[in-house]
Amino acid sequence: MNEVLKAIAERRSVRSYESRPVAKEIVKKIIEAGNQAPSAMNSQPWRFVVVQSEEFHKKLLKTAIVNARERLEFLKEQYPERYQAILKRYEEMEDPIYYSAPVIVFVIGSGIFADLSCPLACMNMMLAAHSMGLGSCWVYMGSLIKDNEEIKNELELSEDEKIFGPIVIGYPKKYPEPPPKKEPQIKCI
Repeated sequence: MNEVLKAIAERRSVRSYESRPVAKEIVKKIIEAGNQAPSAMNSQPWRFVVVQSEEFHKKLLKTAIVNARERLEFLKEQYPERYQAILKRYEEMEDPIYYSAPVIVFVIGSGIFADLSCPLACMNMMLAAHSMGLGSCWVYMGSLIKDNEEIKNELELSEDEKIFGPIVIGYPKKYPEPPPKKEPQIKCI
C-alpha cells in the first residue's frame, strides 16, 4: 500500500502516553509538517506554541477541566449515558484533557482564512507524528483556556486569535484498535 494511504488508514487518536519526553528535533519536524499544509491563498495563518513544561501543563489542565465540565452539561439530558461515561473518565483519570502527553502543541490562527487552513496544519502534524512512531490526539477541550489571563499571556494569545487543537503528542502506552467506519456516501455525476 502507498505509504501516505497507509499512514492515513493506521493513524489513531491516542489517549494514553508514556512519560518519556519527545526530542525537540522530532517536535520541530512535526511542526514543519504542519507548516507545509495547504492554506487559503497561501495565507499560512498559523503559529505554533509547544508546551513541554509539566508545571504549565498542570495550569492548562486546571483551567480546561472546569470549562470542559461546563461545556458538557448539554449532554446531561440528551445523552445521559454518554455524559455519565465522560464524568466517570474525568474522575478516574489524572489528566482527562491532555492525557498526560509530554507534548502539547497549540496551533493558533487568525484572520479570515484560519478556520479553513489551520485544521489542515493539525492533520499534517498528526500524520507526521504517526509516521515517526508517535501517538497524537486533537483535543478540543484543551482549547478551553482563554478565560485564564496568565495562560493567555504565556501563549501570547491576542483577542483576534483562535486555538485549533491543541494536538497532544507522545509515545503511546497503547495504540487503540481502529473504530468501525461507515461506508462513504459517494455520488458521481
